[in-house]
Amino acid sequence: MEIWSESTSILSQSVSLRLEEGESIHVLHPKQIISFQGNSNQREDRLMDITGMYRKRKLIQSHISGPSQFMIGLPAGYSMQTIPIYDDSDLLFEWKHVLFYTEGMRVERKVQRFKNAIITRELVKMKFSSHDGQLGILSHGPLHRIELHPDLPTYIDVGCLVAYPENATLTPRVYGNTLASQHMNYHWEITGRGYALVQTGKSDSQLEQDIEGDGFIKRVLREVIPFGGILIK
Repeated sequence: MEIWSESTSILSQSVSLRLEEGESIHVLHPKQIISFQGNSNQREDRLMDITGMYRKRKLIQSHISGPSQFMIGLPAGYSMQTIPIYDDSDLLFEWKHVLFYTEGMRVERKVQRFKNAIITRELVKMKFSSHDGQLGILSHGPLHRIELHPDLPTYIDVGCLVAYPENATLTPRVYGNTLASQHMNYHWEITGRGYALVQTGKSDSQLEQDIEGDGFIKRVLREVIPFGGILIK
């Protein structure tokens, strides 16, 4: 299997895959496939089998076999990175971050604690293992590793955590002093061995407004001038 980007940028908006005879792959977000070159019968869509998850929503995945070539479009600001998967791999992923996985990979469903499921809105995590497989991970911004410690907690924004080891202990928390804890999203307090994967593209509408010039002075004028919210854009 060959994978390449149409741009040298890490945030390229598309990725192309070429499969040789005998190779096949599972795509978990088939609507992102924007072009396909091959015989029509080399793509077979089926319902995703994730027990106890999204009972009111049908999730579809595509099974694509070679020889063929296809292009996957990525949402704006997102990137795709491949991760090698082996027999001893123990990372747990949410399905939404998994763009594709290679044929022959074993997929296990791991039900998480109810309290954690309420926060993530995901009841089931996915664990992959293979003699020699590849996993395509979709992340908002570049994907980075963070080494975990068995005793010293690591705090990771719940919206930025992509994967973590099965042995890790996760607890939803805020941290710091009172002011800090009042103005932050929930974080996972994580202890364990191995590493976590985090997506580094974090949205902050207020920061974006400040960077684009909608700064402090404009905000003050909107408040003090009659009809300031209408007159000052």
